[in-house]
Amino acid sequence: MKRILLFVVTNLAVMLVLGIVASLLGVGNYLNANGLNLGALLGFAAVMGFGGAIISLLMSKPMAKWSTGATVINGSNDSTHRWIVATVERFAHTAGITMPEVALYEGEPNAFATGAFKNSALVAVSSGLLQSMNREEVEAVIGHEITHVANGDMVTMTLIQGVMNTFVVFLSRVIGWFVDKAVLRNERDGVGIGYYVTTLVLQLVLGVLAAVIVAWFSRWREYRADAGSAQLMGDKRPMINALARLGGLDPGQLPQSVAAMGISGRPSGVMALFSSHPPIEDRIRALQQAQ
Repeated sequence: MKRILLFVVTNLAVMLVLGIVASLLGVGNYLNANGLNLGALLGFAAVMGFGGAIISLLMSKPMAKWSTGATVINGSNDSTHRWIVATVERFAHTAGITMPEVALYEGEPNAFATGAFKNSALVAVSSGLLQSMNREEVEAVIGHEITHVANGDMVTMTLIQGVMNTFVVFLSRVIGWFVDKAVLRNERDGVGIGYYVTTLVLQLVLGVLAAVIVAWFSRWREYRADAGSAQLMGDKRPMINALARLGGLDPGQLPQSVAAMGISGRPSGVMALFSSHPPIEDRIRALQQAQ
């Protein structure tokens, strides 16, 4: 319930902020008596497309902590905590990034990385992961998450999502105006119902296609993170073993804001097109075949 409430409140706040920004920039009124002002529309689309993605990125660390109940353990005296922090520190140094915050949260076997910048990231590990894996396998998972951070995957995913969102907003309105004026022959000033219906339908359809593209990139990024973990460990077997272990476990559900940065997902059937993670067996096969 807490996650649902957080999702709704956050999205309402983001839309309010973006609406104010669009008005201040003068790109909110892209419809005029002469039709579409394409320059203003593109500006509006960019504000709506990139704005939400960037705001989500900037809020990602505090939102991840709040939604998962994660506790930062940097500086903890607990022996297990010190080992986890030391592992993150070692991999961060090797990867050439600033030491991230390290956190633990209660939940099924999983882990994630988040943060707006690679040098101010958060790496979190679940209690279920620590209970289900040996230390070498946990280290491999941590290496996977550190690779996400070092590759700048959080920012890259935001940019791709922003580009896709922008095209969806822009194209749906351009096509909606064309259908209203050229197909339905609406000769009145302003747009008619055809514009609004077409725009709404196309935002849904193009949004689905955009989601497929973003998910495809996310899956490709997972293969890179697996390979990066093997490189940090100096051996691909720990990551292969960690993936094999994950294949027999329920990874649980991470909040949407960090799901793409988790270690595991469960794609199946048609929904695999929208999955942020490839099937475990495909990831293991890719590592086994890597030189």
